[in-house]
Amino acid sequence: MNDRRPEASRAELIEVFGDRASVPRELWLRLLGEAREQVDVLVLAGAFLSQVQPRIGRVLADRAGVGVQVRLCFADPSGEAVAVRDRENCLVVTLGAMIRSSLTHYRSLVGVEGCEVRLHPVTHHVSVVRFDDEVLVTPHVFGESGNASPTFHFRRVQGGNLFDHYAAGFDRLWDSASPWAGDVG
Repeated sequence: MNDRRPEASRAELIEVFGDRASVPRELWLRLLGEAREQVDVLVLAGAFLSQVQPRIGRVLADRAGVGVQVRLCFADPSGEAVAVRDRENCLVVTLGAMIRSSLTHYRSLVGVEGCEVRLHPVTHHVSVVRFDDEVLVTPHVFGESGNASPTFHFRRVQGGNLFDHYAAGFDRLWDSASPWAGDVG
């Protein structure tokens, strides 16, 4: 029996932001600080995370130290998918450099128990940042940066399917990604 209900899925939506840059820093920090079970991040470069929290690597290591599972999944900076995104956004070798720069914030997580960083090989058009039963989803608008794209804040609600839809998508992509050893060259 399917216990999913349209009204439950609508109830999952907490807020819509006109662009990711408008998501309040306090919301990101609250969600990160309150996470008790898991933090999952699926991004191309994810530079916005270090802008929200300049010590993001240390904060994530601290969360892992209290039992939070941390899974970070970035685009492979030398992969074909990144070259495709550069062409789609009319960029010249920019995204790969942005990813390499962003990854420098996470080198300290390599080998930290409870933390894993992977690089994915696919062109995706959504960023997903999950904190336990809440998720911020940014569907990227063609030709624009993620920060210029709308962001949706969802909370898992029994009978809803939006949160679970994005969580399952993260898991599928995570399974196709390769562990990162900390090399940004």
